[in-house]
Amino acid sequence: MSEDNSVDTDPSALEPTDASIYAKQVAPRQRQKPSTAMWLGLGALVILALAVVFVLPSVVTEYELPLERRVEEVTQSATAVSQVTETAVSPFEEAQRSIQRKQSQDVLAELLELQGQLDLLEVEAWGQEDYEAALSTASIGDEYYRTQEFDLATESYSNGSNALAELIESVPNVLAQLLIDAENALTASDTQTAQDRYSLALVLQPDNEDAQIGLARAQVLDEVLTLMDQAEDLFDDGELEAARDLYEQIVGLDSYNEAAPQRISEIDAQIRENEFSAIMSEGYALLQADDPELAIATFQRAAAMGINQQQAQAAIQQTETQVANAQINGFQQEITAAEANERWQDAVDAYDQVLEIDANLLFAIQGQELANQRATLNQLLVNAIEAPERLSENDVYEENLRYYFIGRDIENPGPVLSAQLDELQVLLENSQVPIDIDFISDTFTEVTLLKIGDLGKFEQTSMALKPGNYVAVGRRPGYRDVREEFTVGFGQTPDSVVVQCIERVVATKR
Repeated sequence: MSEDNSVDTDPSALEPTDASIYAKQVAPRQRQKPSTAMWLGLGALVILALAVVFVLPSVVTEYELPLERRVEEVTQSATAVSQVTETAVSPFEEAQRSIQRKQSQDVLAELLELQGQLDLLEVEAWGQEDYEAALSTASIGDEYYRTQEFDLATESYSNGSNALAELIESVPNVLAQLLIDAENALTASDTQTAQDRYSLALVLQPDNEDAQIGLARAQVLDEVLTLMDQAEDLFDDGELEAARDLYEQIVGLDSYNEAAPQRISEIDAQIRENEFSAIMSEGYALLQADDPELAIATFQRAAAMGINQQQAQAAIQQTETQVANAQINGFQQEITAAEANERWQDAVDAYDQVLEIDANLLFAIQGQELANQRATLNQLLVNAIEAPERLSENDVYEENLRYYFIGRDIENPGPVLSAQLDELQVLLENSQVPIDIDFISDTFTEVTLLKIGDLGKFEQTSMALKPGNYVAVGRRPGYRDVREEFTVGFGQTPDSVVVQCIERVVATKR
């Protein structure tokens, strides 16, 4: 190259066209110098390329092994391989690899966070197998990470993270089962198992009220069981007060214990039963001593205890027999008059008053039963006679027919019952005699007789119907439905029943 900075180029080595063009380009003896901006841009590009090739890998490699601290000392051969690799990998590829490495690290961070949560939940006590399997899956990602297969590492970390997430999601179910197992252990008096299960449940949910209560109960279970055995022995020996004291101690230790309050109630009932028996014995002794008034007061004191009141009342009534005879005789006279006039409810009331004085009087017991039967029959007959239209229903007809025959089987029925039966007989007979009913329509309306059937469309038709209440319904497209109620028989039979849909239904514009 000459000192005048001209480019030593042989035009003959190029194609003719190229040579001529090139000749035109190099014709000037003095080349123009590049601008300062061009030199600055070129320098910036060179610096950027050097930074990508040499600086970026050194920054990224700080996180190459997420689960291990990076070892600074490497062998000379590894350094050589790294240099060759850096030379072989382009800056763009290295940048992509850095992105993939960062993605792996992000997924790993999520996995480690989940692992920390599960460790706090003592996962090895309730999900060790699944937990270890999840970590094993995640550890495969470390191998991929070391070989810079970051996509595969990310996938392994993600699988492990998902498995750990599923474990966390299973905590409510695990908690529920722990509470069930703990409750079963508590019921079976397995103290240690109950404590272990409730304690673990509180690890999963520290504010769980059932677990808190259960653990407190399990911690005193052995003491409670010992007291229970002692209390039962005292109860069997008849030492009721001492047994009750021990059961009270149990309630103080375990307020949720169901057996102790129940036994306390049973002991209280037994104590009251013993007291009641003693008072009743005192009353009978006074009765034998010809002191009926004081005996009655004693029996009343027993009745006031609220237990075995019938027994105490019977004793009182027995003691008051002489005083009550006059009252009973008066009620007997009322009963006789009421039965003679077939005022059976009055008779029932009188029998009730007699039995309040002495519940063991045989004549009152038997008479009350008979009077109740006659009062019930009387009311049934009254109901049937007052609503004869119901006899059109087969069930009602059969039921009242049975009442009719019951009444006919009574000896000496009396004038009131006889008149009722005669009237009911006529109603029963008439209820089964059909009456022709004329129906008028317009040949457009579809007529249905409820509980009977469809009559169809017609202008006029007739049908024989038993006495009773009926409903005819008419329907016609575009017209409002009609409903006609009518009664057949009992002096209420209509001349005809008109069922016609004549009111058009006007569509409402919205």
